[in-house]
This record gives sequence, C-alpha cells and structure tokens, in this order.
Amino acid sequence: MGPTGEQIGPARSRERFLVGEPVADGVRSPIMNSWLRCQSLGLSPDQTELPYRDDFDPDSRLVHAAEPVLDELASRFSGSRMNVSLADGNGTVLQRRFGEPDLARSLPPIQSVPGFVFAERFAGTNGIGLALAERRLVQVYGAEHFAQRSQSNACSATPIRDQLSGLIVGVLCLGYPHNYEDPALAALVRRAAETIERRLMEQRSARERALLRAYLDAGHLARNGTAPGDGPMIALDELGDSGLDHGDQMILKEKATELICSTQRAAVEVSLPHGRGVTLLSSPFKSRSGVEGVVVEAVFTGEPPPEHHLCVPTHAGPPPGPPPAPPQGDLPHPPPGLSRTPAPAATGAADRPPAKVRGLVLVGEPEVGKYAVAARRRLELLAEASTSIGTTLDVTRTARELAEMAVPRLADYVTIDVPESVLRGEESADPRSELHRAVLHGIRDDCPFYPAGGRVGLRAGTPHMRCLDSGRPVLEPDLKEAVGWIDQEPEHARRILAHKVHSLICVPLLARGVLLGIASFYRSEDPAPFGDDDSWLARELAARAALCIDNARRYTREHNLALSLQQSLLPRGVPEQGAVEVAHRYMPSESGVGGDWFDVIPLSGTRVALLVGDVVGHGLHAAATMGRLRTAARNFAELELAPDELLIHLDNLLVRLDREEGGDNDSGSTNIAGATCLYAVYDPTTRQCTMARAGHPPPALVHPDGSVTFPELPAGPPLGLGGLPFETAEVLLPEGSTLVLYTNGLVEDRNRDVDVALDQLSRALARSDRTPEDTCQAVIEAVAPEHPGDDIALLVARTRTVPADRIATWDVPADPSQVAGVRAAATRQLSDWGLDELAFAAELMLSELVTNAVRYGTEPIQVRLVHDRTLICEVSDGSSTAPHLRRAATTEEGGRGLFLVAQLAHAWGTRYTTHGKVIWAECALDAA
Repeated sequence: MGPTGEQIGPARSRERFLVGEPVADGVRSPIMNSWLRCQSLGLSPDQTELPYRDDFDPDSRLVHAAEPVLDELASRFSGSRMNVSLADGNGTVLQRRFGEPDLARSLPPIQSVPGFVFAERFAGTNGIGLALAERRLVQVYGAEHFAQRSQSNACSATPIRDQLSGLIVGVLCLGYPHNYEDPALAALVRRAAETIERRLMEQRSARERALLRAYLDAGHLARNGTAPGDGPMIALDELGDSGLDHGDQMILKEKATELICSTQRAAVEVSLPHGRGVTLLSSPFKSRSGVEGVVVEAVFTGEPPPEHHLCVPTHAGPPPGPPPAPPQGDLPHPPPGLSRTPAPAATGAADRPPAKVRGLVLVGEPEVGKYAVAARRRLELLAEASTSIGTTLDVTRTARELAEMAVPRLADYVTIDVPESVLRGEESADPRSELHRAVLHGIRDDCPFYPAGGRVGLRAGTPHMRCLDSGRPVLEPDLKEAVGWIDQEPEHARRILAHKVHSLICVPLLARGVLLGIASFYRSEDPAPFGDDDSWLARELAARAALCIDNARRYTREHNLALSLQQSLLPRGVPEQGAVEVAHRYMPSESGVGGDWFDVIPLSGTRVALLVGDVVGHGLHAAATMGRLRTAARNFAELELAPDELLIHLDNLLVRLDREEGGDNDSGSTNIAGATCLYAVYDPTTRQCTMARAGHPPPALVHPDGSVTFPELPAGPPLGLGGLPFETAEVLLPEGSTLVLYTNGLVEDRNRDVDVALDQLSRALARSDRTPEDTCQAVIEAVAPEHPGDDIALLVARTRTVPADRIATWDVPADPSQVAGVRAAATRQLSDWGLDELAFAAELMLSELVTNAVRYGTEPIQVRLVHDRTLICEVSDGSSTAPHLRRAATTEEGGRGLFLVAQLAHAWGTRYTTHGKVIWAECALDAA
C-alpha cells in the first residue's frame, strides 16, 4: 500500500505492533512477517548503527556488470533526490549512485557510503533486506520500514540472479522520498536487474570463449611443432562424416558435461552404439587470462571398450593411462599411442572414424558443468515424477510418493502436513489451524522431526506460516538465521540443527485454488544450501503432487458420500423374527462403492424373506439405484407377493427408471442400469423355502451334516431387460440348515476362476457347528479377494422351525353354525398353551374372520393358530377376493368386523396363495 498525503505507510499499525497491541489487517503479509522477524531478533527501531565491511570487492564481476546500468539510472534520475544502490548477496552495499551528486554529501554515511550491511537481521525491514528474505521484487513505504531513520523514505528493490545457477548474487534498490512514488518504478528496477543479469552471462560467455581460444591456440602450436603432439586436434562434429552421428555426439557431450563438473583429471570408457569404443579424457587448464577450465577430449580406438569402465579422478599424481598433467597455460597432450594417426586404406574404413583419432568434445568452467548436470537431473526428476506421483487415489499415499520422489535427489528430509479435513475428502476452512502431519520421510530415521500422525501447530512469522499465508514458496538458505523457525520451538530447532539440517524450502500444496497443505524440504548432507532453482523444482513437484492430492481428495469425498449413502440405505440391524438366525457382511470395493445390498424382511405367518442384489456400476448413481430397488422390494414384500412376481415388479420398476433417466439425456441414449437379485421366502412351519433369481449367483446350502450344495434354480434374466418371465423353485430345508446368499463380488475376481472360488466357498462352509456370525467371518477370510474390485454383500441365515405342538389347524365347513365350535376349540388350545389371557381377543377375531370366510369366501376354509413370538390367527379360503377395512355408518348393521379385528390385533393383513387367500391377525403375547 502506498502513501496518501502526509500519511507514510501503516504508521498507526506500526505503533500498535511495537507496543504489543493487535495489528489491523492493513499491513501487507511480507511486511508483517519482516516485523515479526525483527522483533524476534531483538532489533530496536531506534537503532542507527549497521555493520560495516571494508573487505568487499569493488571490482567484482557483479560490479563490472552493473556499472553501466547504474550510470544510466543515475543519468535518468539526474536532478532528483533518487538514489540507486547495488548490494551483494549478503546485503553489503557495493555501489551507490545519486540523482543529485550533492545528495551524497548531505546524507549520513550509512546512506551514502558503500560497505554498510543492510541485511534484515541487522537493518530491520528495508528494501535490500526484504528482497533477500522474500527473494523477489519488494516495495517498502515509509512506516513499513522497521527503523525509525527510514520513515520518510520509500524504496523498490529486486534480487539479481546468476541466470546459470539461479543463485542470488546481489540486489538492486531504488530509494526515494515517499512523494516520488510511481508504479513505473517497480517495472524500471526489474528491467534494470534483468540487464545486469544478462551482462553477467555475457561475462561468463567471454570467459568460455577465452578457454576455447586457448585450446585452439594450443592446437596451432602443436601443428607448428613447438609443442609435443602428433597432429592437429579436430572438433567433435567434424567426425560426423566418418560415422559419428548426432546421437553419438550427444552421448559424449552429456558424459563430458559431468566430467567438467570436477577440476580433476580422469579417463572414462564410453560405450557407443554398434560396439564402438571411445575414451574421454578430462584435464584442467588455464587460459592466458587466468580463467580456470576443463577440456574433455575423445579418443576413438575403433574397438569395443573393455568389460570394466575406467573413471579415475586423481589428487596426487596421474593415473595409469590418462595424459600427464600439463604445465600452466598449456593444454594436455595425449599419451603415446593415443594421438591421431593416419587411417589405413582398408575396405570399410570409411564406415567409422579412423583408429585412434582425438577430437574435442567440450571446453568449459567446472561450475558451468555442475549447473548443466544439475539442470538435466532436475528435468529427469520432473519427468519421473509425472509417472510416479499419483499412482493411487489415496491422499496419504500420494503425499508419500512426493516425499519418496524428492529424497534424496532434492532433499534429505521431507515433511508433508495437510489439514485433517483434506484426509476426509473435504476442503479446509482454515488450513493453518488443523494441520496434520501426513508424511515424514528422510534418509535416516533418527532426525528429530515430529512423526507422522500428529497435529502440527504453527506460529506467525515461521517460514511455514509465511508460505501458507502468501501461497508462495519460502526459501530459507540458512536455518541458523531463520529466526521465526527457531523461535517456534527453540529446543526442537536446536535438535534438528544438531543433525546438520541447514536449509529449508516450504512449498504450498495448491490445486484448483484450494490450499491442501504444505510440503517442507530439508537439506543436511549436501553442504550447499538450497537455491532458487531448487525452490523452483520443489514448487513443480509440489504442484504436480497437489493436483494428484486434490484428485484423491475429490475421489475420497465422493467415495465417502457414496459409502455413507450406501450404508444409510442398507439395513442398520436385523429385524426381530424367529424364522432364521441371521448374520451379514458388506465390504465396499477398493475402486468405489457399488450397488450391492441385502435385506431381511419379516412376513406374516412367521415367514421371512431373504434378499440380496447387485446394481451394475459404482458410485453415487449405483448406490442411489440400489436404495430405490431395496425400498421397492420391501414394499412389494409387504404385499405378500410370490418371489417371481416380486422380481417382475422390480424389473418393471428398473425399466421405468432407465427410461426416465434416458429422457434427460441430450444424446437421446438411455443409461441402462442393470441389476441382479435373489429373493427367497422361508416358512418355518413347513420348512419350505421358495426362491427366484434374476441373473444372480445361486445360494449355497449347508446341511446339518456339514455338506454343502448349490440348489439348482432357474437363472432368470437380469433386472432391467423387461418383458421376460421369472421362475420359482421350492426347496425343503432340513431343520438346522444354513442358507448362504452372496453377491458376485465374493466369487468373481480377475485373478481366479469362478469355479475355484466356489470350491473355496464350499470348503469354508463345510462345518455345521458354527454360528452364522462365525460363518460370515470364515467366508470373508477364506473367499473374499484381498483387494476386492467389486462390492461384496453376504447374508447367512440358519433356519429354525416352529414345533408341531405349537401349531393348531381346523378345517371349517361353509356353515355359519360352525363358528361357535371354532371359538370353543381355539379357547381350549390357548388354554393348553397357557395363553388364557388372550382367549377373549382371539375368540372375537376368529369369530369375525371365520364368519366373513363362510359368508363371502369359498371352500376349503381352514383356521390355523400358531404360537410363536406372537399369537397368529389365520383364516384361509379358496376365494381371491379380499375384504377392505372401512368405517361403518351409524345406520349400517354390518361393516364393523374388520374394524374390530384391527383394534384387537397387533397387526393384520391379507396374503394370496395359489389356492386363494389368507387373512391373518397377530396378537402380542403381552397384550393382555
């Protein structure tokens, strides 16, 4: 924020900060972070003394590159109160220029004399110090300066980088009174710094040209016989016509670049395609101007290299084979036998370079080679990261892949902290307050970083918090001077520093505008601190990982939503019923929640319906479709439909759903959502089980003796095809049998055959002494795939029977006079069962139901009492017409019978059979 009138910067905010009061939001984040660091350093706003260094180099390469630019800036600002400062990478001012020359005599030495150090740890918040701390262009206005002496000034400053290494070698700063503020100054100082950076590169190119000239001059001396040699030296690309193609040259230049990294003499055998052998010789030398460099030559032997490749750098004395060390100012010469000799005139000699030919590969400075190799390795790391990060849709695993990719090729230790909500697939409302350490990975396990799995608290001013606040990478080349980081937890920081951890890069994990956490890269083994190129690489790696983490987060959110929907639609518990003892399992697939479901539905007459189904596909659509089908199946079951009729209704429902969804499709195509289903009804009074299936795997039946069979049921078409019939099958189940229903995810797996899985299922079920719960567990452990690709629903039901002495049946002639006899017989039976208190209610209900059957039904008429968890009264007849409950008018003599039954019964209803209908009523045993 700039000045307005006489107000210079956030003066009031600075005053409040200095006295420890809360600061308004008007202070920019870089300034606030700088104030916090200054406060941690114990700096005083009234401090006027700065360190002075008289050992700086006034003729450094930076000064030579910057002098014309500084002179041009001084000329441009002639007559104004502008001042231009050039500082080195440590904040020491090297040069100053003034728009008014007299200004230098009127200012105090600290503002006019080179040699003073303006690093933030000495001078507080200022342009030079903040540009070094933020590593980017900064502007500081008036009261934003920490020191009182600078309150009336403003400045724009930007780092100067070595374009080859990326390292900050200096700072260019424009200082001016606050009323000189102009938005164009920021662009001007940036362009001036870029010009200095180009001139630095031109200096480097000039040194390299001097090295090459020295090499060529040495070759000229050799041709004139004034130096040892056996012939002229040639350039590498001159050998192309003799069989050395572009690919061969690239191989040699890449290896030569690595050799230039070191000033040591070495010999390396290199294998080229087609079995050609090449020896690379590297030797240090100096140009006549004193520039130190390395020359790499190739010796073509024409023979394949030996089995072992030689690479022998030396420190004392030459190794066997490589040329002797040259005298200063001269080039190395090949050893005897490796100099150029005329090629023999033989057939095929033109197909490859002449034997024992020397050629120049590269000449350069060691530092240039080091940066070239580092740049290539960074590109290789990024290329590898594109395929190695994000192999799964798991947030934590993706974060670990980022850490594993960075260690040890970029950093020695990596910590990744993400909000706990991100792990759950959600966005974080405040990522800074709920950070959770997801990953800690490093070259050793003994470094005292906080372990993964715990909460991470951050204080304002730390590199991590600055990174989260700004959304930009934060580089701390020297952690010993990272005051905010040390002040976070001084003892913990000292333990980390004791393990030689010395440099830090914090990078935000940003994807699609969402802050997903922070990745921190630490260096300990490499003595060189992190630089801007390392920060760039860390940012690129983090950006790729953040996108993968966001994809994993979104998938986790959808997966959790689908799973929550699925679980909310599945039965929360087994309903009370006495026909079967039930246990169940549901396992979602690893690839996404599907549409598998199961259900246990109590029916009238002590019967129970068992249901399993599977909707095609995965995700929310499959789960929603499953919920519709399950709800519909329960409703159809309440209507007492036979299994085949129930499947027909489900089939018609799914066809309608497909048509409705297809109607919303712009392309006009239908999205058919098929499903399979198995529906079974078990009657414990007859031990009869009626089943029908729609494209579903058949159930398994465990007999009381432990044998396992798979009843043969008509397969039936899958649901959703429409118009095809289903068939039922009836199976008589021995008492104590176990019926096992499952979906295809249990037995179908790409890594095994279905028959093999069914054999495993048979072996897992071949025991009759287990409870259904134990059977469920045994089946999951023995048969379920280790990584299921589809959902698994499993339902195990052990059958029970109603004892014959708890069932009473009477056939009733179609004669109204027989109603009294039925009431009397029922009363005696209830007395035998000890249910005398229910006799009155049962008499009234049976009287009304039998009377209706005699009057309106057809024979045969039968009455049945069942003493189970409730007292069940059933009256069946051969008519398919059912009575309806209605409210009779006061003038009507009839119509109150069913109303009376409904009042006395716990539940009542009608079910249809193949021979007519059954009207039933249940009385709770504690109703009296």
